[in-house]
Amino acid sequence: MISARASSDIDLPPAEVFAFLADATNNPRWQRGMRSCTWTTDPPITVGSSYDQIARFLGKDVVTHFEVVELEPPHRVTIRSRPGSSFPLTVTRTVEALGERRCRATEVVNGDPRGFYRIFTPLLAAMVRRSMRADHHRLAELLNDTGAAETPG
Repeated sequence: MISARASSDIDLPPAEVFAFLADATNNPRWQRGMRSCTWTTDPPITVGSSYDQIARFLGKDVVTHFEVVELEPPHRVTIRSRPGSSFPLTVTRTVEALGERRCRATEVVNGDPRGFYRIFTPLLAAMVRRSMRADHHRLAELLNDTGAAETPG
């Protein structure tokens, strides 16, 4: 089992940051290795909404299908990879107000590598933690420097 956590403090209103984090199409803007995220259900985002993600991992493109399993705007969204994934994941993102225009975004990832990936669990855990720290650094830079929480139009 892999469990990892990362946080970043952002100088924007919590609701704005939550909207950015809940929209999977923003993931490639701040997560390294993320090629694309495409919703497979129509807006608005609700429990049961789903998307396909293509990420570069260990030199391979990995396609994962995710579903929103918990949604509590503007505080929490949880997504889970759908059955059949070679690397089952649950990702919870929370946004905690630190003031009117400041918040802390936290991401918790739990995974259970299967098949080929299972033998590399300790190495994968370290890679996930390092990647998440770097991703949250990029998230804070992106949103703090540009205020770019809104989806580009």
